[in-house]
Amino acid sequence: MFKPITLKDIATALDLSPSTVSRALSDSYEINTETKKRVLDYAEEHNYKKNPIALSLRKRRSYSVGIIVCEVANNFFSQVIDGIESIAYSKGYHVIISQSHDSYEREVVNIQHLANRSVDGLLVSMSAETKDFSHILKLHKQGLPIVFFDRVISAFDTHTVTSNNKKGTKDAMQALIDKGFKRIAHLANAPHLSITKERLEGYQEALRVNNMEAKDSMVRYCHHGGRLQQEVEDAIKYFISMDEKPDAIFVASDRLSIGCLTALKKLSPHQTHPAVTGFSNSDILDLLQPGFSCVRQPAFEMGRVAMNMLVQLIESKYPVTEFESIVLDTELIKQK
Repeated sequence: MFKPITLKDIATALDLSPSTVSRALSDSYEINTETKKRVLDYAEEHNYKKNPIALSLRKRRSYSVGIIVCEVANNFFSQVIDGIESIAYSKGYHVIISQSHDSYEREVVNIQHLANRSVDGLLVSMSAETKDFSHILKLHKQGLPIVFFDRVISAFDTHTVTSNNKKGTKDAMQALIDKGFKRIAHLANAPHLSITKERLEGYQEALRVNNMEAKDSMVRYCHHGGRLQQEVEDAIKYFISMDEKPDAIFVASDRLSIGCLTALKKLSPHQTHPAVTGFSNSDILDLLQPGFSCVRQPAFEMGRVAMNMLVQLIESKYPVTEFESIVLDTELIKQK
């Protein structure tokens, strides 16, 4: 089993004190040239690597940040991560990516693991199942810089970056209404999520301004965010078994859009199933439903903005007391 050589190993081999070896490796003026050469030659010959944990303890900085997303395979989040990395590496930071898979338990474990690895800060998008924020509040109170993106919480003051979920929903709904759809259902994410509330408001407002009734019976929530396909299928079964079936469904997220189209393909003949429009940064949904229109979020820019915010918190010499909540515009992609 490979065992890396340590500073103490070098000291023993060269009959020097560990402090002398440490200063020699750091090119200290206190150590003469001959001793430095002996130490450096031995270290190179035996592939000595400085301990990054020891360095981080000395500098009180690990130059790494943790990212919590529900799923890397989700196109939206993979694009956000690309944006984060574009800023992180240009500023000398490494990123450690962790997936919650919309599970509260996994989110708690992953965030604690990242904190134990002494990351300098966290970029967090909440899981669909998370209602208890104590695991994050604890780290915030300990002084760990945290920035939220997309799925945000207001449990404490910090920077946030989101999309204009309400307007994006209204734009998509208006496009459906302009095409003549009159019974539009809404497949929503977990009801406590910030994005769910904002997109529901957009859905309801679009109906009201068009003199259409916003019925609670036309809304179904997926409390696990699409992690459980059966939950999505149950919602679709409910919609297509209604006496007055919806002629269109507005879907609240990328993952739910795929789950919805998959369920419709399984449960309903294509010529009779409702039209589907929703939030998605995926390019494959048009294969499942030709003509799929979607609300596209500026995911890459969201990642860039969030990382810049986190760096500002990490590198500030004084406590930050004023925070920004940046809202980015969405784009409605209309397919013919």
